[in-house]
Amino acid sequence: MFKKILIANRGEIACRVIKTARKMGIKTVAVYSDADRDAVHVEMADEAVHIGPPAAAQSYLLADKIIEACKATGAEAVHPGYGFLSERASFCQALKDNGIVFIGPNPRAIEAMGDKIESKKFANAANVSTVPGFLGVIEDAEHAVKIANEIGYPVMIKASAGGGGKGMRIAWNDAECREGFVLSKNEAAASFGDDRVFVEKFIVDPRHIEIQVLGDKHGNVIYLGERECSIQRRNQKVIEEAPSPLLDEATRKRMGEQAVALAKAVDYDSAGTVEFVADQNKNFYFLEMNTRLQVEHPVTELITGVDLVEQMIRVAYGEKLALTQADVKLDGWAVESRIYAEDPFRNFLPSIGRLTRYRPPEEGSDGEITVRNDTGVTEGGEISMFYDPMIAKLVTHAPTRAQAIEAQADALDAFVIDGIQHNIPFLASLMGHERWKSGKLSTGFIKEEYPDGFHGNVPQVEDMKLLAAVALSIEIQRKDRLDNLPGRLRPHSGELREDWVVKVGGDYVDVKVPSGFVGVPLEIDALFPGDVEPVAISTRYQQGELLWTGMVGEREVTMQVRPVLNGVELRYRGATSVVKVLLPFTAQLDKLMPIKAPPDTSKYLLCPMPGLVISIDVAEGEEIKAGSTLAVVEAMKMQNVLRAERDCKVKSIKAKAGDSLAVDAVIIEFE
Repeated sequence: MFKKILIANRGEIACRVIKTARKMGIKTVAVYSDADRDAVHVEMADEAVHIGPPAAAQSYLLADKIIEACKATGAEAVHPGYGFLSERASFCQALKDNGIVFIGPNPRAIEAMGDKIESKKFANAANVSTVPGFLGVIEDAEHAVKIANEIGYPVMIKASAGGGGKGMRIAWNDAECREGFVLSKNEAAASFGDDRVFVEKFIVDPRHIEIQVLGDKHGNVIYLGERECSIQRRNQKVIEEAPSPLLDEATRKRMGEQAVALAKAVDYDSAGTVEFVADQNKNFYFLEMNTRLQVEHPVTELITGVDLVEQMIRVAYGEKLALTQADVKLDGWAVESRIYAEDPFRNFLPSIGRLTRYRPPEEGSDGEITVRNDTGVTEGGEISMFYDPMIAKLVTHAPTRAQAIEAQADALDAFVIDGIQHNIPFLASLMGHERWKSGKLSTGFIKEEYPDGFHGNVPQVEDMKLLAAVALSIEIQRKDRLDNLPGRLRPHSGELREDWVVKVGGDYVDVKVPSGFVGVPLEIDALFPGDVEPVAISTRYQQGELLWTGMVGEREVTMQVRPVLNGVELRYRGATSVVKVLLPFTAQLDKLMPIKAPPDTSKYLLCPMPGLVISIDVAEGEEIKAGSTLAVVEAMKMQNVLRAERDCKVKSIKAKAGDSLAVDAVIIEFE
């Protein structure tokens, strides 16, 4: 077996590979840019080599830098992770030329399957059903429009060398096709150094289902079940699960056998993923093959018990697969949420900055529930504008889908991140969504269920009591602590005031506490309106902790707690609520307090995220119509088109192409 390998990547996937290498007794070498000098993967590895400036094109994408690092450290093999150089046949060949093993498929397989256009040609030759489309060279936007009309709208415009949702656009008419062609080419060039795109039919109400394959260098190939990745935003996967709630055994077998046949056609010899689009009637069509480890591989590992990174390393060393197809058994259900540094309340635009708090839920198994968190950051670390915004992958496994979803909701409630904006409130909201829980999915799910964007959950009626109970317990504890400060007399000598009013958002809840209490752990009974019997509340929470965990009646509850003026902010199931515990008289006065109106920013175009201004598309004094393009801002390799929300006239322009702007910086002022 290899004695030392280098990981040509960063972040959570670099950490993930290091964990398996350690388990196998293999030493590891990390590489890092200036921006990653203090990164977790650098700390975890046995050795680390600096490879350049923050921009990936000047560091992680330079094959010669990786090869130099291998030679300097004596690394025998390279694991590329995903992204960066993972699907570059030229990199694989360069390693081979220098006597270094590539932990991934052979160059021929990468060339055949890594290119979306070529892979479709191979699939057609192998009699795999494919989506109708045009696989030739598209000359310009008008050529794309001509092709789209021949295929029939809607169409998908996709980067040939793409992945991760970059360089992809759906077009429903000629205008969207022209714009999508330009944006896809630009994003493809920026992200992959290859601006080729192709056009294919977009399947309406589709589901994204992929088959994990695993091959060795001796002609053996198996499939390890499927993953469903239909919950997507801007063609970027958000939640994945395994298995799929759509498939039955017969369909799973057909998809798996097609995937294996395609892999064998190109002598595939590593872990890879064959992606399909399926309609609601279980008809499926080949999309592409990713010749690398997928971001969502943990859900497959949890339901099969197979360490895919270990298998990749063993195959690269020349070992035969120890598994046969008959050995593959699917056990239980796994759900993965991608934790992104983005603001769900601002249309999911990227967020950068320092992680002032980063406290993920505890990993491990508790009874039938397993929690896993693949991450590459730590508290105090910085989320950079140079790389993908993913912070972590939170995965839960349980015997059933419903249990895995509930476990995921609990784990999200316990995931503390401060200092940047993140998508945990949105993910927690999704976990409680009835359509998601029923398994009636499509890639249009988010757009259909959140057509106006995500504005935060409103606490459900049944959650109001939980919020009130938690806030009440915190306030009683706080008062007890104050009463016991030196030099103060305890006014109620262990007896507790009976009448309280808890304000949850804009609602007021009358609560009675008919009995005394003991400090920590706290145990009280609370009588809520409409209840005949008091509800028992117990917790070991202490003032200043970030998580309240305890029992409210028969329900186990975890909530995040943040102090605010005269109350607490509680975060639970995707809802953030400011809760105040008041005396009845104080509550009457509180109802008379005026509500402060937010400032009017309707006369300004504000930069919605930290980013680089690519273009300003209007001029001072210009009359513009609603929907017109005002500017394009790039952040984390994604180009974001900012459009006018109403008819207006440009008064002044405050930024120019090339400017780096902060959140809410003024770009344009309107009359």
